[in-house]
Order: sequence, then C-alpha cells, then structure tokens
Amino acid sequence: MLENLPFYLGLVMAIVLLIMLANKIKVAYPVLLVLAGLVISFIPGIPVMRIDPELIFFIFLPPLLYEAAWSISWKELWRWRRIISSFAFVVVFLTAMTVAFVSNYFIPGFSLALGFLLGGIVSPPDAVSAGAILKFVKVPKRMSSILEGESLLNDASSLLIFRFAVIAVATGQFIWYEAALSFGWMLTGGVGIGLLVAFIFMKIHKYLPTDANMDIVLTFLAPYIMYLAAEQVHSSGVLAVVSGGLLLSNKRYVFLRSGSRLRGYNVWESLCFVLNGVVFLLIGLDLPEITAGLGGVSLSSAIGYGILITAVLIVGRILSAYGAVVVTLIARNFITVADSRNPGYKVPFVLGWTGMRGVVSLAAALSIPVQLSDGAAFPQRNLILFITFIVILLTLLIQGLTLPYLIKKLITPGMSAEPAEEEVDSLIRKQLAEHALQHLRINHQEQLSKHPVLQQMAQKWETNSSTTEHALMAEECKIVYLDILNQQRQWLLLKNKSEITLDEDIIRRHLQYLDLEEEKLRFV
Repeated sequence: MLENLPFYLGLVMAIVLLIMLANKIKVAYPVLLVLAGLVISFIPGIPVMRIDPELIFFIFLPPLLYEAAWSISWKELWRWRRIISSFAFVVVFLTAMTVAFVSNYFIPGFSLALGFLLGGIVSPPDAVSAGAILKFVKVPKRMSSILEGESLLNDASSLLIFRFAVIAVATGQFIWYEAALSFGWMLTGGVGIGLLVAFIFMKIHKYLPTDANMDIVLTFLAPYIMYLAAEQVHSSGVLAVVSGGLLLSNKRYVFLRSGSRLRGYNVWESLCFVLNGVVFLLIGLDLPEITAGLGGVSLSSAIGYGILITAVLIVGRILSAYGAVVVTLIARNFITVADSRNPGYKVPFVLGWTGMRGVVSLAAALSIPVQLSDGAAFPQRNLILFITFIVILLTLLIQGLTLPYLIKKLITPGMSAEPAEEEVDSLIRKQLAEHALQHLRINHQEQLSKHPVLQQMAQKWETNSSTTEHALMAEECKIVYLDILNQQRQWLLLKNKSEITLDEDIIRRHLQYLDLEEEKLRFV
C-alpha cells in the first residue's frame, strides 16, 4: 500500500487537472476521467488497483447518496413525485426486465437470473454525469428537478433488483413469496432505520455542546452508521441513507448552527468531488483486468454484447420518457398533476437522452462476489463487468458529448413557463429587506434610536443596497441583528413552504447569505 502512495497521490492530482481541463473545454468531466483512466491503464508498470468487492458499496455509496439527499429539494421531489417515481421505480424495473430477456436470448450462457443481475447494474442513470453536463447549459427547472429526484431514488430500486438477482444466481432458485416478504422488509426496514438514526443524530446536534468541527465529523459518521445499521438487519442500506439524509436535510435549519452549515457544505463538496473523480478514473483503470478475465468469450463478441445492451438502454429510456408524458396527459383528466401542459416531442427526447451510466453501475458490478458459497466461480462475472464498462463508456461518449448540443437546439428559453431567476431573486431580496426593516422598527425601536449601526442597517434595507459593510458593533446591536437574521430565516423557510412553484435553489442562496451574515458577527 505505502509503496504505491505516490501513484495514488498522482491520481488525485490528475483528477484535479483533468476536471480543470474539462471545465476549460466545456466537456463533462466524467468523460475525460474515464478516457484518462483507460489511457493510464496501458502504461507499463502501473500498479493494479483492486478494491474488495464487499467494501465497494460501503466506501463510495453512503457518502455520495447522503450528499445527494442533502442537495436535493424535498419540495421539488414531492412536487414531481409522480414522474420521478415512474422513472425511479417503474422504468428501472422495465429496463432491468428488458435487459434480462435480451441478454438471455442473445448472449450464450446467460440465464434470466444473470440477465436481471446485469439489468439491475446498468438500469440506473448517473446523476453526476448529468449534473456535470447541465452545468454548461440552461434547462427548465422542472427537468433538472426530475433528473435529481430520479437519480436519488433509482439507485435504491436498481440495487434491490441487483440484490435479489445475486441471490437467485447463487441459489439457483427464486421463491416469489419469500422474495416479496424480503422486499417489503428491505423497503420498510431501510426507510425506518434511516429515519431513526437521522432522528438520533438530529438530537445529538441540537442538544449536545458541539461546535462546527464536531458537527462536520458527525455528518461524516451519519451515512455510514445508517448504511451499516440497515445492512446488519438485512434491510436496504441505500434506502436508509437516502431517507435519513432527506430528513436531516429538510431539518438542517433546526439543529445546525450557521457556521456548521457553511463549513460542512464546503467540506462535503470537496469530499464528493474526490470520490466521484476516483470512481470515474477507476472505470478506465479496471478495463485491462476485466478484459483479461473474459475467458472463452472473444473481445469482439464482448464488445458486441456491450453495444447491444447500450442500444437497449438508450431506446428504452427514450420510449419511457414519451410513455411518461402520455400517462401524465391522460392522468390530468382525473387527478391534479404538477404540470399539465403538453411538452411536445422535444422535452421527452432530451429527458430520455440523459441516460448516462456511471458510479452506481460500476460499484454494483465490482461488488459481484468472485465466488459462490460452494467455492465455484461466479458465472459470467467478468463478462458482466466488461459489458458494464462498455455501457458506461458508450453512454458517456455518445450521450454525454451530444447532450449539450441537443439541449441548445431543442430546449429554447420560451419553453419554460417559470419566471426568470433574476426577477424572482430580486423580488425576494426586496421582500426580505422590507420584512427585516419592519421587524426592526416594531420590536427594537429603542435600540434603533440610539445605535448608529442599526440606523445604517435600516437605511441599507430602505434602499435595498447590499454593499454596506458592518461597522464596529456593540453587543446589544449584535443581539438585535441576530434576532433580525433569525426572523428573516424563518420568513424565507415559510415562503419556500407556502409557495410550491418557487425555486428552492433561490431560497437556499438567500439562506446561505444569512448564514454568512451571522458568521460575520464573530469578527465585528
């Protein structure tokens, strides 16, 4: 391990440089990292990177899922719950089933159980890849919200399929009523344990004398404890992390201080930056070892199988996107839907084209046991790994490189009925200033009359200026200003909750600004 330390440090440096290059040339960084890993793997003398299959889920998935749960808006998740649920559960299952039948028919030696195993691995699209691409183009908020919500939940549904398929391959049988009971426990147990652990951590943060450093360490422990606790009782660790992360994210302004929120955001962003980079680089680095283990399957045949499965995934997702639109248009006649407008043919096609595969598929493929319980080699393991690699590579290259072009051509600014972000931001800034000024004059009139600093703040809010810096504050002024910041924070949270169509990202930016203002008080 130590003799390879310079190589590992070099990989981290390479990740940083490649992502800088990707941002410069406006290409999604997962594409460059996969290609770079592939190139590096052919350099003579490069150490072989091996990760214990049993640990791959535990190392990468809990923190990445936890960070995704913290980033997503619960309000947006609930607003688009029908289409998100259809993509995250129905489409994932139909995709896995289609892959199972296609692979069983076209790939020699592939049973239906192995087909469902492969389907569970390659069915979930990757949020990191889509997010890296959408950073360079503007899309309607509803589309980005659907993609974020889908990516959070489809990991759980696909990994449930994966787990049952592994059991079916290992035992050679599938008893439906036992599977149904097991599925029910994995679902309810995973969600319940995640919420319970999250509740305990919430109380620890709120009632124990923690500081920002302790709070950040606790946020690191939370996803791993959720995952381990659920897995120990044979329920879904993935669902535990997702449900627990969503609860803590939704209550962050109740139990975390402003300093903990600000520092934690930066630390978590850096951690997931490195983890995602390492995983995408691993995809390329693992190819030679996977290829060497293909056994009796020729390389050309294995590539052909990979292309076939990739085509099935791309076509299947596009058809599913149009199917979701048809169902929504029919359902609007009977129930209230979030958006009843006909999106035409362009938006579903773009949504269907966002099916790049990545981190979760690789983690699932690498976690396939090397041997069965009786010591025999796990059937077709390396072929499944190779097909997974081809699927990831092709979807990243074909869809990842063409998606920005398609968005610019097919998605025009006029297609979104949402108000301009700048207008909403300006309106909230004005309303927030009016709310602060009103609270100051009603509740702190005496302090306002005798402290010039508070008078300057009142003048700033009257003119809605954001350029006034803090003067030296007396302790009484700090108390007043903290009260005003808390009032503004509560007003923002209430506004976000009451206005279902308001973009929560705008609210979060203003909440972060209030946290920064609160932190400034430590230095004035």
